[in-house]
Amino acid sequence: MATPVVGFIGLGNMGGALAGNLVAYGFDVVSFDVAGPDRAPQGSRIAVDVADVAREADVVVLSLPDGAVCEEVAAGLASVVDRRLRHVIDTSTIGVTAAGRIAELLAAAGIDYVDAPVSGGVAGAKARRLAVMYAGSDMAVAAVRPVLAGLSDKIRRVGDRPGLGQALKLANNFLAATALAATSEAVTFGVRAGLDMKTMIEVLNTSSGRNGATDDKFPSEVLTGRYGSGFANTLMAKDVRLYLAEVHNAATPDAVGRVTSDLWQRFAATEPNVDFTRIYPFIEAGSAGDAANSRPTPRTKG
Repeated sequence: MATPVVGFIGLGNMGGALAGNLVAYGFDVVSFDVAGPDRAPQGSRIAVDVADVAREADVVVLSLPDGAVCEEVAAGLASVVDRRLRHVIDTSTIGVTAAGRIAELLAAAGIDYVDAPVSGGVAGAKARRLAVMYAGSDMAVAAVRPVLAGLSDKIRRVGDRPGLGQALKLANNFLAATALAATSEAVTFGVRAGLDMKTMIEVLNTSSGRNGATDDKFPSEVLTGRYGSGFANTLMAKDVRLYLAEVHNAATPDAVGRVTSDLWQRFAATEPNVDFTRIYPFIEAGSAGDAANSRPTPRTKG
């Protein structure tokens, strides 16, 4: 089978790193971003628009901010009559419902859709340690697996239909958001009591309180004062909000989800577009307020 030409749409912090991985892996990559060609990885070809990508590429990878943008781009790809495109891999975090709609939209145009959200941050992407959790039909995933392998060394099929990757990604980000917020609160307590933060983190990482925040985010971003993970708090707030919406659609428990979502929405509203690890100074300063007295995110019917 001939090596496919790969299109890449969305060259932000994560998308740029993933597109660069595909170039380094040996793929002919055609890239596009609405912000212009400056974000394109060296070695890729520049497309003039979404339609140009559909005409040039066999497989298109999306790395976009939300479901609405993904649907718009998918519709644009599907509308190109003389397209070469046959498969779409979506690495965006958009939720189960949006993934289902996009799969249907593309299927109507004869394009297979593989839901493949990622987790591990920009540093993980550049080091090829990013977790890619993908879902799709047997035929679709078989066709795009070489491209998935080009994205990262850590890929895992998690289901046979689009949306299941999204379900796992939202569950993952909810846990990550909860762990970071809870660790920030616990560390604030310990430091106020007189403990050294570095000592706290070292002991927690050899104890039962160890989690992704103590193991990674606090040592690399908070203790150093760097706060530069490359993931914005507004995106985490969006992901937790999506998680809660899907939980309501599924009618599963949401007690912790409502508290976590409320905290992240308030953090993003107070300090929009800062690194998500800055939730520690937000909580430490008392800006988070009293969670017990805060107003929870209201239930909505899906």
